[in-house]
Amino acid sequence: MKASERFLKYVTVRTPSDENSSTVPSSACQFDLAHLLVEEMKSIGIEDAAVDDQCYVYGHIPATPGYESATSIGFIAHMDTVSDFCDHDIVPVVHENYDGKELALGTSGLTLTPEMFPHLPTLAGRTLITSDGTTVLGADDKAGIAEILTAVEDLSDIPHGPISIAFTPDEEIGMGASHFDVAKFGAKYGYTLDGDTEGEIQYETFNAAQAKVTFHGTNVHPGSAKDIMVNAALVAMEFDALLPAADRPERTEDYEGFFHLTHMEGTVSDASLTYIIRDHDAHIFDQRQQTMRHAVKFLNERYGEGTVELDIRIQYRNMAEIIEKCPVTIENARKACKAAGVPELILPVRGGTDGAMLSFMGLPCPNLGTGGHAYHGPYEHITVEGMEQAVKVVRELIRTFAEEK
Repeated sequence: MKASERFLKYVTVRTPSDENSSTVPSSACQFDLAHLLVEEMKSIGIEDAAVDDQCYVYGHIPATPGYESATSIGFIAHMDTVSDFCDHDIVPVVHENYDGKELALGTSGLTLTPEMFPHLPTLAGRTLITSDGTTVLGADDKAGIAEILTAVEDLSDIPHGPISIAFTPDEEIGMGASHFDVAKFGAKYGYTLDGDTEGEIQYETFNAAQAKVTFHGTNVHPGSAKDIMVNAALVAMEFDALLPAADRPERTEDYEGFFHLTHMEGTVSDASLTYIIRDHDAHIFDQRQQTMRHAVKFLNERYGEGTVELDIRIQYRNMAEIIEKCPVTIENARKACKAAGVPELILPVRGGTDGAMLSFMGLPCPNLGTGGHAYHGPYEHITVEGMEQAVKVVRELIRTFAEEK
């Protein structure tokens, strides 16, 4: 079965994770895809495929006889999607022989344009897959799942060492590796397939934290409020204004970090802001946290102690700290791209991946591209050809590690 055929099946199973949930997984619907994947894995010969009670899917492919001593490697993708634009059925739309120009997304009123996405002309002549414009597509990361299973479906022509497979829940809310069993997975090195353009090789992620800022006001009648009222909503606005306006996602690129306001609510009495803090540089990352602490100190001195409270939770660290000690993971990925005829793109990840946490858990785990673009929104798209190239890279990576036994 082709990767695109699997993909079109997987995306119709809605799996949004829920950051407000306290359960594991955060949404029961992720089990629907997990059980489907276990059955499919067994059908292609992965006999020990199973899903545990926390919705982690594991399976193993024994080494080709004579290659038992080859380096054991594994491949990982996540089953969940973001919750935004995922509140009703997902309808994938296939556009054959795409011309690289403007493309209306169903009757949603949205249009893919080269002005918004300059890479679109490079996809001319390919078969493009989008949603109908009212939901995410789910290429992040169901494309990775489809590519992994397609790559390992028939390895009769590739001598190989031990191979591990895992599919995780809750990656989109930063919890994908939280209950991952590294020992059960059993590989020396792992690769997540959770990137964008085919040929991407990524081993540098942000250092990441979430900051929740709570504001407590004093609410009295506005007619007698002078020198008494403290409007929590306005204090929240003042806090945000103390952060550097140039350091926002929409104004940064490459290795530049940011503060990103993801949620806000407020009244005169109470308000809250939620941010994610990101930076590749550990020192600057620490400075960003200190900037927030200083803003809290300033506002509490101005409005009274306890007016503003800050809770910062570290989410993950830059996995380059680990991967740079395991250069073979990058060298072999580059060899695999070359053997597959796919141009390599070594880029920093402007985001997170399960591999960041897994690398610090003892499983060095770079990230590979899947061929998708514009994740986390209704403009998400991927090409059949890009997925096929990603499959070739995985197969060549398996071959490369086996040849070094």
